[in-house]
Amino acid sequence: MLSAALPGEERITTAHRAKLAFIYVRQSSVGQVRLHQESTELQYRLADRALALGWPRERVQVIDEDLGCSGATSDGRQGFQRLIAEIGLGHAGLVLSLDASRLARNNRDWYQLVELCGLFGVLIADGERLFDPTAYHDRLLLGLSGIMSEAELHQIKVRLHQGERQKAARGELRQPLPGGLAEDSGGAIILNPDEEVQARLHLVFRLFRDLGSAHAVVRALRRAGLSVPVRPLRGPAPHAVVWQPADSSRVLSILKNPAYAGAYVYGRHFQDPGRRRSGSARSGTVTRPPADWPVCLRAAHPGYIGWEEFMANQKRLSDNVNRYEANHRGVPRKGMALLQGIAVCGRCGRRMTLGYSGPHGEYPVYRCHADKAQRGDPGCQEVRALAVDAEVERLVLEALAPDRVALAVAALNTLEEDARLLERQWALRRERARYEAERARRQYDAVEPENRLVARSLERAWEERLRAAEQVEDDYGRWRREQPLPLNDADRAEILAIGENITAVWQAPTTTAADRKRIVRLVLQEAILDQKRIPGRVSLRLIWQTGAVSEHDLRRTVHSYDGYAGIETLECRVRDLNAAGKMDGEIAAILNAEGLLSSRGTAFDNKLVYLLRKRWGIPTVKINGVEANPARWSDGSYSIQGAANALGVTGQTIFKWLKRGWLSGRQLTKGQPWQIALDDERIPELRALVRHTSPSRRKAS
Repeated sequence: MLSAALPGEERITTAHRAKLAFIYVRQSSVGQVRLHQESTELQYRLADRALALGWPRERVQVIDEDLGCSGATSDGRQGFQRLIAEIGLGHAGLVLSLDASRLARNNRDWYQLVELCGLFGVLIADGERLFDPTAYHDRLLLGLSGIMSEAELHQIKVRLHQGERQKAARGELRQPLPGGLAEDSGGAIILNPDEEVQARLHLVFRLFRDLGSAHAVVRALRRAGLSVPVRPLRGPAPHAVVWQPADSSRVLSILKNPAYAGAYVYGRHFQDPGRRRSGSARSGTVTRPPADWPVCLRAAHPGYIGWEEFMANQKRLSDNVNRYEANHRGVPRKGMALLQGIAVCGRCGRRMTLGYSGPHGEYPVYRCHADKAQRGDPGCQEVRALAVDAEVERLVLEALAPDRVALAVAALNTLEEDARLLERQWALRRERARYEAERARRQYDAVEPENRLVARSLERAWEERLRAAEQVEDDYGRWRREQPLPLNDADRAEILAIGENITAVWQAPTTTAADRKRIVRLVLQEAILDQKRIPGRVSLRLIWQTGAVSEHDLRRTVHSYDGYAGIETLECRVRDLNAAGKMDGEIAAILNAEGLLSSRGTAFDNKLVYLLRKRWGIPTVKINGVEANPARWSDGSYSIQGAANALGVTGQTIFKWLKRGWLSGRQLTKGQPWQIALDDERIPELRALVRHTSPSRRKAS
């Protein structure tokens, strides 16, 4: 068959034979190379066809670097890239392959090859005929061959995927199992029979249930010196479970794996070519949300948690991402603000971010700047956190007060249960280390003493297992010394007494800001803030975990009285008191006694009342019905003008002497007339001082 002449051989010229003939050999996978050897051999025998076409053997080269590589793309196909380079350098006269699908399975690579062959006058041959890319009809046939090759690959993928999908829909498509699951002799999926593996996974889910954060679970496991079971997926199956130190990726892989919830899932991940990583031949992996999984069979096999808890864990993990969206609350952190992550803008409904103001960043502020970040619009609103947090703290402690005894008992039970779980983990770990050492000893005892080649190796293995067991015992002793002593009756009574006073626990120095936020989230779902609905007030709408909703309103400090809450009431009150003949100091005392505060949240004083009167145009109260200042008051004191007339100076001079302390006087309040104490003996002295410092005398001197 191979010796038969190819149609189109008359197109071969001496110029073609003067260049190299390349035989391209490729199989799509390693399995095809191993199992379909006849196809591979047939491609190698194409070299004889090149010899029959007139190429000397020394000018025939075989390119087989791409055996086991898919033709869907040229990425990673070193042989194909080498072939393209040889054609571009003008070294090729003939490219020979079994068919077009061997060279490329996509039109981009195929047309690149055809275009280069046409530019450099290279002939293309397959198992049936020879083509000249510069000829119109041959180029048309080559294009159709490339299209059919790509379509064939597409049809193969579709058929394989449909068959795989149908098998997965029945739960029969076998997938790699995580470390906590295994297959029995009948092929059924069961929990890993290793008791330590089961206990460790139960501990991971228990810690996440209590701590609410994957990073917190990692810290707890590392603090206790405990590893997590992992089943590596590379290498020949079956894969044995190995113990690896806890880190975020391993803990998240446990928490996010639906197999641990007893579910059979297919299509949880897919490759998105649009998210191709730079410098990598693989497309980015995208994880679908649970609602989009093509196949999800619940209760398909035993699990460590229920499906409801698994979905709650996914929701919590999503909330822990601090993206400040409507459905992401974030993890409680070290900042002062109690409502971090659960504060919602009452105007636009977006999650509010957290910032800090003040000279040293000591004042937390809830901010809604989504419109500013996205469209450049002004920020929605900013709410200072101190007053809001104080009100929330009061309401939360008030809500928790009836259940303080139950909370103390629950905390006590949690402490004891955690201690038992960790003690159980260490017992299993010590038991495994002792078993490994004993197993190594039995292997050493079973070998013939004369076979020293094997005995020495087994002896070293036994010593390594003994040292590992000793290390585990040392680690356990160190961990045990760091743990608190078991609770006795006195400790239990103390914890119950602390639970009786939840306020003391809240204010204790050992209670961190993150702890307080966790307490708040136990009872509060969201806090909706709006400070623009009512001037000078913050509207607070609390959504409790029970589903109840409570509305609250609290006063906020403002920089000016333009945004003061109840400014009309304050103005009316000041006018009424002024009309009643009250001085500014008396008005301030009455306002303070009535519980009113200034715009900045401070108490009123006479200066502030004076400024408010000036703002509203309220005249100073009259004294004894006298509108103008008399020369002397009824108590014998002088007014400014009266003192000026008595001393023969101007009123401005009297003000200067008051400032210098040469005269003494008083005002009932700011804006009221002065009452100057001036004795008859003092008047001649001051007149003499005036004569001594008069302008005419200073000029004469």
